[in-house]
Amino acid sequence: FHGLKYKAVSTLLEGAYRKAAQARPTFDASVRYQLEALSHLEKEGCISIDRAADAFAALLGSAAAEVEEPVRRRVLEQLLYHLGRWVYLIDAADDLKEDAQGGNYNPVALRFGLKDGEWTPEARREFAATLDHSIHMMTTAFELWDFGVWTEILEKTLYHGLFRVGKAVLDGTYRPLSRGEDRKKRKNGEDSA
Repeated sequence: FHGLKYKAVSTLLEGAYRKAAQARPTFDASVRYQLEALSHLEKEGCISIDRAADAFAALLGSAAAEVEEPVRRRVLEQLLYHLGRWVYLIDAADDLKEDAQGGNYNPVALRFGLKDGEWTPEARREFAATLDHSIHMMTTAFELWDFGVWTEILEKTLYHGLFRVGKAVLDGTYRPLSRGEDRKKRKNGEDSA
């Protein structure tokens, strides 16, 4: 039964996917290629977090391929590439305990030799440094372009939000809000202001 909901959603989205793939065939080919490469790395149990993260990062970075203006394209490729790398790594870190219990592939656990999904102080510091490096690369790319009305939210996300999420994941305190909780929290904040 667990897989039925995913199959139902997949069936519902199939038409939209086909339309999108027709509109952006180069991006579709890139996504398929990178997902296949990532699947291969996971099956072989690759211990390199860089190789595993690169496949997802390249997938996200390829979303900028059709931007015509070369400087803007390069800025977006770099920003999206490093965002993809960060997302892949932070997700692996967030799944450490669950993957350890289920015996699932986790490049972070393999790279740092973590047992039962528990960080050693040295591994945690080293991993935090690689996450921070990705954020710094995103902000470097971000500073090279004017993002107009999106500038403020991107600044808050890149200069504050990603660091906070990373810290919460590494501290074991991260818990994403559901959509309803997020709205309720915002409304309560507005009422008290």
